[in-house]
Amino acid sequence: MKNNEVKELATQDLVERLEGAQAKLQQMKLNHAVTPLENPSQIKLVRKDIARMKTELRRRELNK
Repeated sequence: MKNNEVKELATQDLVERLEGAQAKLQQMKLNHAVTPLENPSQIKLVRKDIARMKTELRRRELNK
């Protein structure tokens, strides 16, 4: 997910996607611990998406 896509989302949608991404990250970490993922760099990409979403939520919170 790109920064432009994150900025266009409504706050409620952003919160929902953030929760989904965090759940996905936990599941990926668990799966990777049991059997190695085919592409472990996906974990890194999900972490970066979570950081983008959290940054945008914080920016919106400070601009109120």
